[in-house]
Amino acid sequence: MIYTSLLFALCLWRARGVFGVDGDEVKLVSVMEGESVTLLTNLTHIQTDIQILWTFKQTSRLAEIIKREQMNISFVSKDGLFRDHLQMDSQTGSLTVTNIRTEHTGLYQLQIISDKISFARFTVIVHARLSVPVISRDSSQCSSSSERSSASTCVLLCSVMNVTRVSLSWYKGNSLLSNISVSDLNIRLSLPLEVEYQDNNTYRCVVSNPVSNQTLDINDVCGSCSALVQNPHFLVGITVFLVVVTAALGVMCFLCRKSRHRVQTHDDEEIHYADTTFCARQNQIPKSDDHTVYSSVSLS
Repeated sequence: MIYTSLLFALCLWRARGVFGVDGDEVKLVSVMEGESVTLLTNLTHIQTDIQILWTFKQTSRLAEIIKREQMNISFVSKDGLFRDHLQMDSQTGSLTVTNIRTEHTGLYQLQIISDKISFARFTVIVHARLSVPVISRDSSQCSSSSERSSASTCVLLCSVMNVTRVSLSWYKGNSLLSNISVSDLNIRLSLPLEVEYQDNNTYRCVVSNPVSNQTLDINDVCGSCSALVQNPHFLVGITVFLVVVTAALGVMCFLCRKSRHRVQTHDDEEIHYADTTFCARQNQIPKSDDHTVYSSVSLS
């Protein structure tokens, strides 16, 4: 009975060592989409009589090493979600996910079985690449010139499309004015800012996540009532569109003038030919040696 109790206590102590602090600790890893991330085993080399197992969301078997005296097995998944994305270090057992995608976000678990059992867990968050924010004026303030002249402030709106787990912030110089954060998937995020007219300070709109950020500066904050779309891609698109339209109009005008010239020339040639033919037939002069025959005329 005493032996049984001691054995149970020993098993309980060992279980606390296996599933205690190390088992409960989850390391948070943030990475940008398209980059690579390596999850470490903290082993310098793999000894004999060891098993290393990597799983994803506790169900998918990603990679495994089994090393015994007469057996050496190495496995890396090449199918499904992680196809062509996994590499495992044969010396340490560390796992690398290459060209990582947002769908690779989740819980990765490491299990090492040798003379003892140990666990490690990693929550990997893959952040999509951020687009440049867009700044626009509140169009409701552009109803009439009298209202604009009487207003003392204008409202700017900073927006970013299709974002997940980001923060959107307004800065005046280096001072934070306001910010908002979101964890939802693929939404449109906007943040307004009220600014006084005649304000010549530089304002910045910043969209950021734990691994990157995008910034847009604006100086002429209330100078124009038209939309202040500051996205450089938008401006480039408008410029290209205007160039194409101008070139198309030029070509159309050239073809129109050329076609009109051809029609006018054709009409002139037809009129000249008709006049020449008519004159040649109507103005024939008899030759001097033509023979004239006279007939008698009787009067009753």
